[in-house]
Amino acid sequence: MSDRDFDIASYDPRDPDPWLALYLDNSLPIDPVAKTALLRGNRSWSRRWMFPVVRPAVFAFFLLVKLLRGISPHHPNLNGTLHRLIHWGLKVFCTPDANMLILRHFHIGTELLAFIKANAGPVEVETVPLRPRTLKDLEANVFLQHDLNVFNFIIQLNASLRAQGRDLVPVERVDFSMISDEPFDLAPLPDGPLNFADAQTAIEVYTPLYALMLPRADFIRASNSLQLDETVAIYIGKILGADYHMAFVKNGHPLVPLSTWQAGYRLMMHGLDCEAFHGWLRLLKRRQAQGLPLDPRNPIGA
Repeated sequence: MSDRDFDIASYDPRDPDPWLALYLDNSLPIDPVAKTALLRGNRSWSRRWMFPVVRPAVFAFFLLVKLLRGISPHHPNLNGTLHRLIHWGLKVFCTPDANMLILRHFHIGTELLAFIKANAGPVEVETVPLRPRTLKDLEANVFLQHDLNVFNFIIQLNASLRAQGRDLVPVERVDFSMISDEPFDLAPLPDGPLNFADAQTAIEVYTPLYALMLPRADFIRASNSLQLDETVAIYIGKILGADYHMAFVKNGHPLVPLSTWQAGYRLMMHGLDCEAFHGWLRLLKRRQAQGLPLDPRNPIGA
């Protein structure tokens, strides 16, 4: 399936294609390559047929895992095996689009945290940059480290700000240097006869495995991290002195945690939120380079 599937020439007012409408819609500032990959996954037979078929089985398996974790919250702890299993499954069964979306998510998360740190003033924050180029790179504890990065960042950032008696504030000139304007450096991805699964189907299948193979505390932390999008958006808003990007957040504030039952769906929403944040910052970076006001809605102010 190619971008030609979203060609305006195929438009029929008597039978409008919903995916063409979303492809042409520009309400979210998402990278065009990522948006096209997401839409191709949404309209694939995997998402339309396999996803609803596997969901009941996944739910039943998830229920068994929850019962097991209630009895044994700390064991098994198979983090290394989990990451190898994820690598194998993505390599063998997922489409290049799905794998590209998953890999780029870690680059985006790294850049969003780096943006906040660079514009926060002097703070003591240490996280592990995640820049996987290949699916094999994911075996290096990338999924678990991603969750640790977010929570450690929030703890260290706010502890440092509190110790100094201050908060994040708008800066005179925002530093966008860490926001990539070029495509992320990803190696060619497998595209064999079995690479059919879209990103949402893969995530739905892997969610109970994540709960099974990690201690309960690690899984709950990972699930709760999906609601930190609003927290990160507030930090970005304080730095920019603007709140337009808050409209992108759909995961809810973490002070009211959601159930882990919908962790798979919320992980997709988390990815969408982060893509929108990154796309917005990329847009503002370009406007700054052109000498334009940062806020596209404000033709006068800077």
